[in-house]
Amino acid sequence: MTRPTVIAIHGNGGGAFRFARLAPLFTADGAIAFEALTLPGFGGRRRDAACRTLADYAAHIEAVVTRFPPPRILLGHGIGGSLVLEYLQHFAPSVAGVILHAPVGAQLDTRWFPRLMRFTAARELGKFLLAAPALRPLWRRMFFSNPVPRAFLDQFFAEYGRCEAFGDMFDLITADWFAGLRPVALPSVLLWGARERVLRLEQAADFRAKLPQAAIEVVRDWDHFPMVEQPEDYAAKITVLALRLTATAGVVAFDEPVR
Repeated sequence: MTRPTVIAIHGNGGGAFRFARLAPLFTADGAIAFEALTLPGFGGRRRDAACRTLADYAAHIEAVVTRFPPPRILLGHGIGGSLVLEYLQHFAPSVAGVILHAPVGAQLDTRWFPRLMRFTAARELGKFLLAAPALRPLWRRMFFSNPVPRAFLDQFFAEYGRCEAFGDMFDLITADWFAGLRPVALPSVLLWGARERVLRLEQAADFRAKLPQAAIEVVRDWDHFPMVEQPEDYAAKITVLALRLTATAGVVAFDEPVR
């Protein structure tokens, strides 16, 4: 079987740097190739006037994805998962499968944080506070369950302050957008940490309605950022899932049922 390439799409406020601790773990002679994107407006990149809608972002991603030989697997974390869902509305035949890790999109009309972020002032204040050096000890405790090198976390939080598209995502990723997504039958995995505190596991059923072939994998000791906290475990899990998706017709065993 040809070695698959996993193309990772980050969540809101960051960029490809969020996957940087994985880079040494995927070598040229490994089972899979791994690439991480930084989208326009994120990770210090300037906004692109051509990226105004989610469909625009999907087209931007497609132009990058198709540079890699098939089979290709898209991995989306947080809003990266939302962008993967939009991508599948337009370009599903270009990928062999997808992994959505704690994606955003379900229950946006009932969760307090998305509702708060409807207000421009709240978005700007939230971005400022997340980037503030004085508050990083607080955010470290809230976001992470395991030790992470301080230099890494300093850049992780600083990227929120440089994220020009942070607020845009709350206008684009809405309950109406999610409701309008048509189901796509494609080999898929919904990946969740059992200790997830940002996007709860019960949302997985809503995403499975959009990806009817999706399996659900729950990793018992993961929180929201295992690619940062447990890079070795994360790389091993992504490798297994990518190989499984490219080797099967989409029937992936469940680790645990949705509760």
